[in-house]
Amino acid sequence: MLQYARILRLKEEGFSLRSIASSTGNSRQKVTEIIERAEKKGLKGPLEEEMTDKWIEEFLFPEKSLEASGRQPLNFDHIHEELAKPNVTLSLLHHEYETECRMNKKIPYSYRSFVRHYSSYANKHKATLRICRKPGEIMEVDWAGSTAFIIDRDTGQKVKAYIFVATLPCSQLSYAEATLSMNLSSWITAHNHAYAYFGGSTQIVIPDNLKASVTKHTIRELVLNPTYWEMADHYQTVVIPARVGAPKDKPSVEGSVGVISTWIIAALRNTQCFSIGELNEEVRKKLDEFNRRSFTRKQGSRLSAFEEEEKFALSPLPTASYKMSEWKSAKVRPDYHISVESMFYSVPYEYINRQVDVRLTENLVEIYFNHMRIASHKRLYGKFGQLATTHDHMPDNHKLYVEQTSENAKDWAESIGENTVKVVQYLLANTQPEKLALQSIFSLKKTERRYSKYEIERACKMIISMTARPSVKSIQTLLATNKKSDAEQELKRKTERTTNNYGFTRGAAYYGGTDKNE
Repeated sequence: MLQYARILRLKEEGFSLRSIASSTGNSRQKVTEIIERAEKKGLKGPLEEEMTDKWIEEFLFPEKSLEASGRQPLNFDHIHEELAKPNVTLSLLHHEYETECRMNKKIPYSYRSFVRHYSSYANKHKATLRICRKPGEIMEVDWAGSTAFIIDRDTGQKVKAYIFVATLPCSQLSYAEATLSMNLSSWITAHNHAYAYFGGSTQIVIPDNLKASVTKHTIRELVLNPTYWEMADHYQTVVIPARVGAPKDKPSVEGSVGVISTWIIAALRNTQCFSIGELNEEVRKKLDEFNRRSFTRKQGSRLSAFEEEEKFALSPLPTASYKMSEWKSAKVRPDYHISVESMFYSVPYEYINRQVDVRLTENLVEIYFNHMRIASHKRLYGKFGQLATTHDHMPDNHKLYVEQTSENAKDWAESIGENTVKVVQYLLANTQPEKLALQSIFSLKKTERRYSKYEIERACKMIISMTARPSVKSIQTLLATNKKSDAEQELKRKTERTTNNYGFTRGAAYYGGTDKNE
C-alpha cells in the first residue's frame, strides 16, 4: 500500500514533489495526484491517529476498494452530480451504468449494490444524500408550536411572538423569524424574508393546511388562498400542501421545528426584548449558530452543506420581492362603482350588476372580471365614502353632464372662435344661477353636431352686431336661417352653371337686324 500519510506529512512540512517522490519511492505523477485529491477533499494535516494509510486510501480513492472485485468501477462524483439534476434517479443512472458495462465487457453491480455503495460514499464524503431529496427542489414551511415573547415597555407584560420556520430538506438549512401574529400578512412577509435568506427559490413549497395558505383541501379539491398562490407565482414555485393530518409529508420542517424550539426559543428564554425587531436580531444570532453547528454523524454543517450541495440549484429571485396583496369580491352597483372598505371605485358601466374580483395592495386597487383586469385605481385612505371615478367608465350622457363646467365651456368657446368666446362670457356673467348659464352653453355646444365651427362663429358674430344681449335661442335661429340661405344660394349657383352648359344664343343685331325689344 502506498504511504499516503507520509506523503501528506512531507508535503505539510514543505518538501518538494521531487523530494517526496524520492523518499517514498513513488513517481512524481502519483504524488501529485494524491496531494491534489487531498486538497480537493479538504484533508489537511496534522493527521489524527486513526487516519491510517488504509483510511486515507478509502477516503481519497473510494473506487479502489471496488476494483478488486473485477467489476466496472463506479464514478461516485459523477453519480452525485447527476442526482442533483431534475428527474434524474439512481434507477436511471444504474441503467446507464449497466449499458456502459456491456459496451466495455465488464461485470456491472446489481442495483442493490449500486445503491448501497453510493449511500456509503455519500454518507462518508458528502454533506447530503441525494436519494431522498434533490437540491433546490423543496422548501418546507410551518409555525413552531412553542412561542417566544417580548416585553411591553408600558405595562411590563409579556406579549407572545410566533416563530416561522422554513427548511430546505436536502441540506437541512433552516430559516426562522419571529412575528406578532400568524395572519396572512405575517405569513407572506416571512416567506419573502426566507427566500432572501436562502438567496433563491425552490421548485416546490410545502406548507401546512392553515388558512393563510389553503382555503379548501379535500381528496377531490384543493383551493389555495389567492394571495398565497399569487406569491408562489411571483417566485415561480408550486405550492403542494401537506395532506391533512399527515406531518410526514414535511418531515424536515417538523424536525427542524423541534430542534429550533430548543436551540433558539429555549435558548432565548432569559433574554429580554422590548420590540419584535430586537427579538429578531437575537433570533438571527441563534439561527446562524444553529446552521453552523457541525453534524453529529457526518462531516460539515447545514450551512456548508447548503453552500456546497444546494445553493447552485436554487432558482434566481425576481428583481423585487412580492408585494403583499389581498383579494376580495364585490358586485358592481348601478352607479358603475364598487364598494371596498367603504371607498368607491369605478368600473366600465357595461359591468353593472356583475360580480368582480378585487386585488388590493398597499397603493393600488385592481378590478378583474373573468381573470381579465378591467379597471385600476390608486387606493384611497382617510375619510370614508371617497370616490375614485374614471371618465372613460361613464356612459355618454353622464360624460356630457360632468363636462358642464365653466372651464370646459370657455375651452370649447376658444376652440370655435373669438365671437363665440364673447357670447359664452356674456352668458356666464349675466345668467344666474351659473348652472342655468351652463345649460344654455351646453345647448349651444350641441349645435356642433349639425353645424360647422365656421357657421357657429359666423352666427355669434352676427348676433353680437345685432344686439348687446345675445341668447342661445337667437343664435340657433340664425344658424337655421343662415343654413337655409346658404342652401338657396348654392342651389342658384348650381342652376346657373347648368344653364350655361348649353352655350348662348346670338341676337338679331349680330346679323345686322334690329331686336324687337328695342
